[in-house]
Amino acid sequence: MTTSAAKTLNIQYLKTIGIVNNAPVGRGFANPVDLAVHPDGRVFVLNRGAPVFTRIGVINMDEDYLYEFSSHGDNEGQLRLAAGIALSNDGGSAFITDEHNHRISVFDSDSGDFIRTWGALGSEPGDFNAPSGIAVDRDDNLYITDQNNHRVQKVTPDGAHILSWGSAGSGDGELNMPWGICVAPDGSVFVADWRNDRIQQFSADGEFIAKFGESGDGDGQFSRPAGVAVDADGNIYIADWGNERVQALAADGSHLSTMRGEATLSRWAYDFLAANPDEVETRKISDLTPALPPHFNTPHLISSQIEPYFWGPASVNIDAEGRLLVTESSRHRIQVYQLG
Repeated sequence: MTTSAAKTLNIQYLKTIGIVNNAPVGRGFANPVDLAVHPDGRVFVLNRGAPVFTRIGVINMDEDYLYEFSSHGDNEGQLRLAAGIALSNDGGSAFITDEHNHRISVFDSDSGDFIRTWGALGSEPGDFNAPSGIAVDRDDNLYITDQNNHRVQKVTPDGAHILSWGSAGSGDGELNMPWGICVAPDGSVFVADWRNDRIQQFSADGEFIAKFGESGDGDGQFSRPAGVAVDADGNIYIADWGNERVQALAADGSHLSTMRGEATLSRWAYDFLAANPDEVETRKISDLTPALPPHFNTPHLISSQIEPYFWGPASVNIDAEGRLLVTESSRHRIQVYQLG
């Protein structure tokens, strides 16, 4: 479902991937919060489900479930509160933030083997306090939103500190619990400034460039934006988490489109229903897009009742084929759209 104030942006729904799986292993997702796309098309889905369902599930766009790695815990190679994932440019390394353990863990993306970790609780350069979003630039440097330190840190692939920017506040360049982050095709850095209900754009060296949005539920307004992505034309896509939607802005911040979600059943869901005919009958008599009573007047209550809608859109990513992938935490799925 897309509404648009401009004719230059075309967003076409393609498919849904996912089904819930509250088990430590196996096909399906458990509260996915982010994903990263490998150069060969594999999709690495970061599952945050607690207390034991944390893992990275690796799939492809044909909905084949390939393998998984990591688990819930505090030991090396484990994740307690996984928040963000990024891949090196060659796809060989997976970098994952852990906001509970205040560290970054690195894995071999092919084998899933743990490689190393860095970070500790603190506020000095290279320390973290609940790191969340993570993005990689063309030189494989990492940008990490250091949530409770209200800053962004830039580090090498080995974790050596390069620079930091940001401080607590609501002024230009200030941050309040930043979450999602991306590196745009032009090298600038976009940050989902979560508690300030806005997106900020910075240079690669942390110089403030622009800000977009304010608190609210109107066009171009946000409620706790969780993720951000930028396409080759400079259009900005925001996971407007608190408003249960995705918005698209032009490079100048003008509103282009609002998406509420239009999910269909995934291949995995069809497999499940084929093996569970009783569930098929239950779905036939269920109203999955009901007319809601007046007191269901918040985005959360509406999305929780309308199956095709986004419920907990936690991140947005754009792959090399120009597809927008929306990670939907509360319904354990990914909605896929073609941009063009």
